[in-house]
Amino acid sequence: MRTFKTEGIVIKRFNFSEADRIITVFTKRQGKIKVKASGVRRITSRRSPHIELLNYSIFNLYQGKNMPILTEVESINNFSGLKKDLKKIAAAFHICELIDGLCAENQENEAIFDLLIQTFSKISKNYNLREAVYAFEIELLSLLGFHTPSLSKIKINTQDLIEGILERKLKTRQILLQFTS
Repeated sequence: MRTFKTEGIVIKRFNFSEADRIITVFTKRQGKIKVKASGVRRITSRRSPHIELLNYSIFNLYQGKNMPILTEVESINNFSGLKKDLKKIAAAFHICELIDGLCAENQENEAIFDLLIQTFSKISKNYNLREAVYAFEIELLSLLGFHTPSLSKIKINTQDLIEGILERKLKTRQILLQFTS
């Protein structure tokens, strides 16, 4: 099957070529995938608003030689409550960095997808940012098998644990700390 439809959240993007963009989408069924969005940087593109960072959309894709190519897209939720506040954006970008760094490509994980949607919804609705991000980190580490919360009742330093797993410093952590203090 050369074409398929999936729903997912745009967690990363970068410009490619003159009018194209490569987006990283965390999907419900395929896990984390990279998608080529041809022509979306043109002013006349009707697809570009639907593939902005943090948007939850339905993607129609064509399986190209190297990666899927976006043919159509429709937004489900753009999490506008997140995008109106810098603190919330910092928390959401931190969460996206964790998903991108810790989740392998093309591995379905519906529980993590549901966790991502729930966390974005909590943050959008003025939930305590620190608590939401910490709960997300603990649950993500548990779902990926890096932490067992039932064995440890003490609050752990998730930053050190995650940076140890990734073997690099988190880019968004300092920004998040500035905004949630």
